[in-house]
Amino acid sequence: MNTQAEAPRLMKGNEALAEAAIRAGLQGYFGYPITPQSEVLEYLITELPKQGGMVLQAESEVAAINMIYGAAGAGARVMTSSSSPGISLMQEGLSYMASAQLPCLVVNVSRGGPGLGTIQPSQGDYFQATKGGGHGDYHLIVLAPASVQEMADFVFEAFRLAEKYRNPAMILADGALGQMMEKVILPPAGTLPRTEKPWATTGKPNTRERNVVTSLFIQPEKMEAVNLQLQKKYRELQHEARYEADGVKDADVLVVGFGLTARIAQKAIELARANGVRVGLFRPMTLYPFPSEALAAHARKVSSVLVVELNSGQMVEDVRLAVNGKRPVYFKGRMGGVIMTPEEILEEIELVAENSHLQTAGILEEML
Repeated sequence: MNTQAEAPRLMKGNEALAEAAIRAGLQGYFGYPITPQSEVLEYLITELPKQGGMVLQAESEVAAINMIYGAAGAGARVMTSSSSPGISLMQEGLSYMASAQLPCLVVNVSRGGPGLGTIQPSQGDYFQATKGGGHGDYHLIVLAPASVQEMADFVFEAFRLAEKYRNPAMILADGALGQMMEKVILPPAGTLPRTEKPWATTGKPNTRERNVVTSLFIQPEKMEAVNLQLQKKYRELQHEARYEADGVKDADVLVVGFGLTARIAQKAIELARANGVRVGLFRPMTLYPFPSEALAAHARKVSSVLVVELNSGQMVEDVRLAVNGKRPVYFKGRMGGVIMTPEEILEEIELVAENSHLQTAGILEEML
């Protein structure tokens, strides 16, 4: 099989993700159209059957996630995609799948909210994605791309992690990343191996006991045992935390952002450094597991931390937990689908840097 890297292609984020899913060996897609992610369904319904896969437009997002539940239980490599309100409708099914320990990929190309909201990009689904979203003590594996290239690359990584840990994985993108066009080098087809799934409901041969896939455990002691097993898995998952750090060696201020906002912050950091302010960027690439230890280590080397998000302040709570009061943590956000500009972030960076300078000067004065 040819595994040589292809020439770059100009693709929309949603379509790059869909093509990557085909190349990752996707066997089944079940979904429902909703802006700004409908191109995922449109692309797959044309292209996936050519590779022997199945695409079904369900009657609702509730139906789609339960179809995913059934197909994943039979051992298939499956995914669905939606946008914020549609993902909300899938929460019950995702909780069932987490309890039943079934791997799948869920893509959220999120939009402004709450409610039906706007079709513009937002990061207001961070809590929903990283804190469970549905009922019970469970977590999804959550990856946050910041480019069309990562929209494609993270499909392979999400399937790999989902199947390694038998857990649903989510790619949390946004409307801008889904709709923007960039150059992308697609991962080669056939490079994501099939994993053995001896637990799957593929029929009962005479060589083993029957497999049962369920999230129903009537006895509380059994339900607690399942929960303890899940918590053990989540602890093991912490080793899979991913992040990117840029310009942090000499930074006085550390900007923390994920996805689209991290890209905007990168430009603001360039402007700040041109003005003589030493700033670095810390970008979580996995939102769960969150790279807390790495962030804490970088935060100890700066005077202040600034978190930028397209929401009212969600990831900032995980940043504050990681920093643990050792450094002041500031926040800058926009909501409802409004995208902040590099100049807005630059203004906030300069305010934080000035506050840090005044605080340092006050401490030195007290020492004298």
